[in-house]
Amino acid sequence: MNKDQVKGTLKHAAGHVQETTGKVIGSKEQQLKGIKKQAEGHAQKAVGDIKQVAKDASKK
Repeated sequence: MNKDQVKGTLKHAAGHVQETTGKVIGSKEQQLKGIKKQAEGHAQKAVGDIKQVAKDASKK
């Protein structure tokens, strides 16, 4: 795993926690922030995945 994959996974998890917390306390703002953070994390992990595939392909 590379840096982007790890950071993306952690950001996605943090966003999920934030969204859930928002639901529990009834805060639409926190829910939306959590959803946004999840999307950012997913995108960052995807970038990391692409970098990893390119790195692995260059080794062949």
